[in-house]
Amino acid sequence: MSVKKVDADPSTLEKVLEELKSDESNRNKINFILFLANNDPTTNRSWCPDCVRAEPVIYKTLEESAEEVNVIRAYAGDRPTWRNPMHPWRVDPRFKVTGVPTLVRWDGDSVKGRLEDHQAHVPNLIRPLLAPST
Repeated sequence: MSVKKVDADPSTLEKVLEELKSDESNRNKINFILFLANNDPTTNRSWCPDCVRAEPVIYKTLEESAEEVNVIRAYAGDRPTWRNPMHPWRVDPRFKVTGVPTLVRWDGDSVKGRLEDHQAHVPNLIRPLLAPST
């Protein structure tokens, strides 16, 4: 169906999550956060090969769904920023991101499902995250 993409970074993610939660039009949509590496300014491609491989597969799989979906593309930064063990998304108890890409289903205030970096490119693992929330 339709996939709406919104971009965020460590300084804006909280605001984006609050806006998503407060917008009544999102009540019946499935919300995801896709943690990604930033693009390398010299190549205009992600410095993360797993992100390059997974991102188009994720979008295609979500677009094929009958559900309306929001995807927050949460860009973690350049390689040195992401590699810092104190990166905000590594230490945030809600996310505990260990690798990029990481796809999480976000329901209100918590993670309801996740695919780690080595799983995020597999359509058969993405589809179950689209199932109605219980």
